Amino acid sequence: MQLLRLGPVGQEIPAVTHDGTTYDLRPLTADTSGDIDGAFLAADGIARTRAALAAGELPVLDGADTMRRGAPVARPTAVVCVGQNYAAHARESGAEPPRLPIIFFKHPNTVVGPDDTVPIPPGAERVDWEVELAIVVGARASYLPSVEAALEHVAGYTVVDDVSERTWQLDDSLGQWSKGKCAPAFLPTGPALVPADEVDPGDLRLRTTVNGEPRQDSSTADMIFGVAEIVHHLSQYMTLEPGDLVCTGTPEGVALSGRFPYLSDGDVVELEIDGLGRQRHAFADAPVPAAAAARG
Repeated sequence: MQLLRLGPVGQEIPAVTHDGTTYDLRPLTADTSGDIDGAFLAADGIARTRAALAAGELPVLDGADTMRRGAPVARPTAVVCVGQNYAAHARESGAEPPRLPIIFFKHPNTVVGPDDTVPIPPGAERVDWEVELAIVVGARASYLPSVEAALEHVAGYTVVDDVSERTWQLDDSLGQWSKGKCAPAFLPTGPALVPADEVDPGDLRLRTTVNGEPRQDSSTADMIFGVAEIVHHLSQYMTLEPGDLVCTGTPEGVALSGRFPYLSDGDVVELEIDGLGRQRHAFADAPVPAAAAARG
């Protein structure tokens, strides 16, 4: 079972795919906010979806195969990210593996669909790709008593590209990173939310290509901190809300390594995590605002 949001930007239809058929989920989401979001997940939305499918209560969504794929979770209140969570990636970044999770944030408005074009901001010269497993929070997590309790607060998983501008991240942020992470559309998300009980987050293959050429190819088995450790750790410092995204870090094979060129206008990035789906998005130079052009 995979939860999706399909249709034009701002008009996405909540849907669920099961056994090769896509069904309209609006009969269930109407009871909360009308969408797949924190309210729906907190109201036991995944279990109710399974029950509705089993009972044959959801209509088929006509034309689903031709619709744009939006981010599978609407309006996350937070996007929390873990840095350098793969030992090989830490080394290629010139750092030792961390002893505790390194945390930074992306603005929630960076979340876009998995196939949406990503604008390269004016002045950006070191735009990089990062395939990541993302946790979708399903229940409020605050001061969790144990690592073992953490997985009870996970609704499921999805794919993200944690797009980064490395100069802004490393040179301009003074160690805080978020300046290089928050440009518009810097978090293509999806295509689907896959329920947690259908995924082994500790053994998933992740892959990235740029213009068809391989870049990243690794496994979540190489993560330094696993999903349960991350959720438990975060809950000691902040409250995670239903619908929040937690990005768990990227493996080696990014442009920051010096082995590959950074992204430029027209480049196409494809990334995939086994069992969670594939993204394909192009990068394009963003138009320079008129005021900035006049100053130049």
